[in-house]
Amino acid sequence: MTQPPRREESDGVRPAPWLGTPQEFGWLNGLIRAILVLNVIDAVMTVLWVADRKATESNPLLFDLPQQQPILFVLVKTSLVSGGTYLLWRHRDRPLAVVSIFVAFLAYYFLLAWHLEALWLAIQHFAGGS
Repeated sequence: MTQPPRREESDGVRPAPWLGTPQEFGWLNGLIRAILVLNVIDAVMTVLWVADRKATESNPLLFDLPQQQPILFVLVKTSLVSGGTYLLWRHRDRPLAVVSIFVAFLAYYFLLAWHLEALWLAIQHFAGGS
């Protein structure tokens, strides 16, 4: 029994046999977009926390940039993550790439939660005057 030929994606990537409905690729695309947005939020919040001396950048390659050149820091950070997500998207037919997209999304999701908690504590501290 032969299987019908699989259709090619418009960018030449063949859908994975275990992941291939348009809805599934739509969700994956949404996660990629969310990673990019969360990365920009993280970069801006990092610059603000570092400027206020409440945090330091944990990436050793970018450690000094938020203090010395914050705009360059945001550009470099967003470029690196954009390049990584582009590679993951191009290889979305491989299980490891799909898992990596989910892991990256969860990492940025929890990082955003940390930023929001820290922001909430800072607001409470200044509002309470303590």
